Amino acid sequence: MLLVTKKFHNKSEFEFMKLFAARNDSFLSADANVELSTDKSGSSARKEPSGPRHASSFTPSPAAMQPTSLEQVQATAEPNPLKTCENLSTNCVMFLSSLGDGMNAYVAYKVSTRTSLPMFRSKVFSVRRRFSDFLGLYEKLSVKQSLHGCIIPPPPEKSVVGMTKVKVGMDDPSSVEFVERRRAALERYLQRVVSHPSLLQDPDVREFLEREDLPRAVNTQALSGAGFLKMINKASDAVNKMTIKMNESDTWFEDKFQEVENEEQQLRKLHVVVDSLVNHRKELCGNTAVFAKSLAMLGNSEDNTALSRALSQLAEVEDKMEQLHQEQAASDFFIFAELLGDYIRLLGAVRGCFDQRMRAWQRWQEAQSTLQKKREAEAKLLWANKPDKLQQAKEEITEWEARVTQYERDFDRIGMTVRKEVLRFEKEKAKDFKSQIIKYLEAMLQSQQRLIKFWEAFLPEAKAIA
Repeated sequence: MLLVTKKFHNKSEFEFMKLFAARNDSFLSADANVELSTDKSGSSARKEPSGPRHASSFTPSPAAMQPTSLEQVQATAEPNPLKTCENLSTNCVMFLSSLGDGMNAYVAYKVSTRTSLPMFRSKVFSVRRRFSDFLGLYEKLSVKQSLHGCIIPPPPEKSVVGMTKVKVGMDDPSSVEFVERRRAALERYLQRVVSHPSLLQDPDVREFLEREDLPRAVNTQALSGAGFLKMINKASDAVNKMTIKMNESDTWFEDKFQEVENEEQQLRKLHVVVDSLVNHRKELCGNTAVFAKSLAMLGNSEDNTALSRALSQLAEVEDKMEQLHQEQAASDFFIFAELLGDYIRLLGAVRGCFDQRMRAWQRWQEAQSTLQKKREAEAKLLWANKPDKLQQAKEEITEWEARVTQYERDFDRIGMTVRKEVLRFEKEKAKDFKSQIIKYLEAMLQSQQRLIKFWEAFLPEAKAIA
């Protein structure tokens, strides 16, 4: 349900926004409920102070949370017998809470969770989160889970222009569209996180879903939109500039990485085309409305009764066609454009897990190189007959032998995780695309069937013109 108190400039804008919300409610989860309201009293359950928080309440920096090895990550993770998360469902309900005038306003999201999993304190609970909280969750998951080679679902893009319009006012239809679009994107992002067996067991995810007074996330500018893509590309460039080039022994990884890059390029091209199609549908809606109005005016001025009635009936048909064009535009956007945008970002995350494997290999090779240098140094000490330094050299060799063994295990473990994650991603992608293609075809089929009925009903009126 989308409740909007505003004045639209024309009928097309109003109808499209109703379809915008209605179509999106069924895009991913039938349980999703949306309310958009203005809370002038600021009576939300979680109040955000306008002043800065105490430093102790800030989220630790990525460097502070960075584990030194995969074993430490696994040792600190809470054990959980959870094997599947099919019983978990989340509903995101968004409120526009104005805690001030103009630029002081912000958007809060109510995240309601229903679950039967024993690791949660209750079966039904709700919290309010800001957009920066979602970015903070992504930051925490990236710091910890990326060491495993997991595919971390990326958050939606940050839009300074869109939020500025919302803060200025909701009179512009594009502001309503932006708010609803972001709510839907955040819901899909969170749904992908909780549907991941490993990520759901992360303590930060459970804290995000349950804790009322979540510390405000800071320094999240680079975690969304262009910043996220820049971060992925920077990591890829770092891998490409490695001094030791990897001689890939498993062609599966090489082939899959090439497939991911090619698919990302094709999805970007298709996304541009679908965006153009959505804009074309919107323009067609406006032109059809003008055409219908002109036909109605012509029918009112016509002296021939039969012709006047036929023109009036044709104007009504064109009004109905405008509604169909609006529904098709909503289908194009919610079923295809949003899906493509999500998977473009997800493929960037897939590339990131491949890069993480490459970095693990690089660390292993550098450790081997260091170990070789330590052994050469030991040999020189033996030849130089320096027993006082020989013991220290032997201890260093033992230390680096352990590191080489550790890093090799890390590389193998990440490789297995990446393989499992990519196969899971491909399975989920096929399921998502199948579901959305079926929805799109059903929507188009219903539109065409209704269109045929409209013309069949009008045909006798046209034949009755004398």
